[in-house]
This record gives sequence, structure tokens and C-alpha cells, in this order.
Amino acid sequence: MAKALFIIDVQNDFIEGGALGVTGGEAVAEGISRMLAAHPDAYEFVIASRDWHDPDNDNGGHFAGDAEPDFVTTWPVHCVAGTWGAEYHDDLTTNAIDHHVRKGQGEPAYSIYEGVTEEGGTVRELLDANGITRIDVAGLATDYCVRASALDALEHGRRVRIITDLVAGVSPEASRAAIAELAHAGADLITSDHVDR
Repeated sequence: MAKALFIIDVQNDFIEGGALGVTGGEAVAEGISRMLAAHPDAYEFVIASRDWHDPDNDNGGHFAGDAEPDFVTTWPVHCVAGTWGAEYHDDLTTNAIDHHVRKGQGEPAYSIYEGVTEEGGTVRELLDANGITRIDVAGLATDYCVRASALDALEHGRRVRIITDLVAGVSPEASRAAIAELAHAGADLITSDHVDR
């Protein structure tokens, strides 16, 4: 019954001041680091994802290019591989991360399950190989990549908990709807002081 933490896209471009910064992003980065320090034995594995978009194309239509982005399926340029925007935010303690996942390399990708590990494997393979049945989810953004990652984890038969004080979204309304959708789909809602349970 191994448990993992998904840290979703805590990157400079998704935090205040970044290309697609969300309100509360910096607090999420700081909060995840505080939680990991306070509960060092809560997780057998910590797995973090990052958008890692190609610099020389529109990544399958994910970047709006010369058109106006709709902020639903098309977006301004963000998290380009090798740039400051794609790096983890400085307030996120990365030495606790066991596995790094890159997603969106040349195509739209929201869920951590769409990425690949540094070893070239899939997240599902990593979870299966290590007997991970329970997943807590934190990160950015609630209404997009957190939502997609948690729904995929549920679909793949994992028990999922959303750490509600360690997520932040693009839109308050859409974020509330995403949390409600995840709860309806079977995810438990917890706060960071309950991760040891």
C-alpha cells in the first residue's frame, strides 16, 4: 500500500510573475516544501511533473502563436524547455523529489500521465513497478493539470486525495468546479496537516 505525492507543475511560468502565473502559486510552492519538511516519512515516492514545451513549434496547437489565446485549449508561450519559466520555482524543495516527469514535448499535455520520466518510462509503469496504490495531489493549476492528473490516477485505480490547501487555479469558479468534480469521481479532499493519515 505504498503512497506517492504528485507535485504538479510548480514552475516559474505558473507562479505570480510568470507567463501564466496563477494567484496563490508561490504560496503553494512554499506550502509543499513546508509539508515535506514537517512530514518527511509521509510518502514512499515524490513524483513531480513539469510542462516542457518545444521551443521551435506551436506544440500541436497548444501555443496560440499569432492568434489570441483562448485560455482553454490555446495559451501564450510558456514553460519552454531549458528556460527560466520551465524550471521549478525556487521555493519548492526539489531534493525531496524522487522522480521528475516532463510532459507536453511537442503536443498539448495536461496530465502527469501524459509525460515521461527521466528514464524514459511512463508514470503508470513507475507506479505499477513500485506498488503505489495511493496518491496525494498538490500543485498547479487546480482547474487544468491538477484536475487532469487526479482524474487519470482515479481512472487507473489509485486511491486519490487532493491536498486542498496546496493547489491553486487559473479561475476560482473553475477551480471550485474541478474540486467538486474530483470529489464526485472518488477523490478524498484533505489538508496538508493530514497527509500522514
